Amino acid sequence: MTDSPTQASEPISRRQAWLFWLKLGFISFGGPAGQISIMHQELVEKRRWISENRFLHALNYCMVLPGPEAQQLATYLGWLMHRTAGGVVAGVLFILPSLFILIALTWVYLAFGQLPLIAGIFYGIKPAVTAIVVHAAHRIGSRALKNGWMWGIAAAAFVAIFGLNVPFPAIVLGAALLGFFGGKVAPGLFQSGGGHGGATKSYGQAIIDDATPTPPHALFTWGRLARVLGSGLLLWCLPMALLWSVLGWQHTYTQMAWFFTKAALLTFGGAYAVLPYVYQGAVLNFGWLSPTQMIDGLALGETTPGPLIMVVAFVAFVGGYLKSALGPELHFLSGVVATLLVTWFTFLPSFVFILAGGPLVETTHNDLKFTAPLTAITAAVVGVVLNLALFFAYHVWWPTGFQGHFDWFSALLSFSAFIALFRFKRGMMETLAACALLGLVVHWFTGIP
Repeated sequence: MTDSPTQASEPISRRQAWLFWLKLGFISFGGPAGQISIMHQELVEKRRWISENRFLHALNYCMVLPGPEAQQLATYLGWLMHRTAGGVVAGVLFILPSLFILIALTWVYLAFGQLPLIAGIFYGIKPAVTAIVVHAAHRIGSRALKNGWMWGIAAAAFVAIFGLNVPFPAIVLGAALLGFFGGKVAPGLFQSGGGHGGATKSYGQAIIDDATPTPPHALFTWGRLARVLGSGLLLWCLPMALLWSVLGWQHTYTQMAWFFTKAALLTFGGAYAVLPYVYQGAVLNFGWLSPTQMIDGLALGETTPGPLIMVVAFVAFVGGYLKSALGPELHFLSGVVATLLVTWFTFLPSFVFILAGGPLVETTHNDLKFTAPLTAITAAVVGVVLNLALFFAYHVWWPTGFQGHFDWFSALLSFSAFIALFRFKRGMMETLAACALLGLVVHWFTGIP
């Protein structure tokens, strides 16, 4: 097997693309950074369906949107390849496996309590996820941090979010302003792949290459924008009006629909940016679940495929189940309906953002006044992802806080996974499986955690 670049072959068929999106839905572990890394490896490096620069340009747009950026990137690429149907299929298949997995695991969690088998697997997987996030940050950084200015922006973003607790939207705005003015003063430093880092690595000609003309369906028109926005508004208003008129405004389902619509519009920077908001509303205000259950749901979200924001499926299922939203004898069905409703209202805005904004983005992939701010934002996101890795490490290595004990086995497992990914180039799935097995063995013989 050779790693040398080869020429792109036949156009991408719908069957090829949809099978890949389904596969991605099952293997997309490691949070947004890991998921984006998988898409880059598969679509840019191996299959050469899209060029490096066009992939990064799409990623830059998804980074500035509220919502799960990896799911939005899949939707964007599916739309670029196969029109609206391709985008919808890509986005849905990205979240569908995790939706069903979380429904099943949450039901087991509620019906049968804490299972030693699951606890042991989680104990091994959490340190591996820490290493996977670091690995993904390295991959994104190696593409985005091409000169000292980009490194400086990444470092400033890290200090801002880690040391100063600056909100992520403010970091995005600051990076965009730096890119806008920097692109005017020193345009070479703010070009995608420009600066002192050398030219972007070539993986061979891509099917959608840098010079490939924008397809007709991706050209911007005001009529198309109006149709997308109108359809999105209708798809939100109809179920919300039905819930309000049939169940009333105070019903659990109606409140969930409204609350998670707001949450979907606040998820700048991914799931961790909105988790405090979800915690405050779901636990403290509405009492849909307890603080301990919220933490357990986050653990499930971390260790299942799909976007981490799918933790909302856990929150919805537990809330619907415990509140018996459909009646005292229908706990399971109440949880399932709550999960489907919340998933709809959480992800609908993401599809609208991509289908409405994609044509505008496609017309700007060679326009520096648009690309320079987005390039700076990507550099800032590297610092934010590194902060996320430290967040994982803290909670995994010091499970009871700095005042408690240091978990040497978890730290050793994180470093082992890190070495497996970086030094030996092992795949994410086999690294996760090996760590899960080790965690299960340690839990079996020692009772930890």
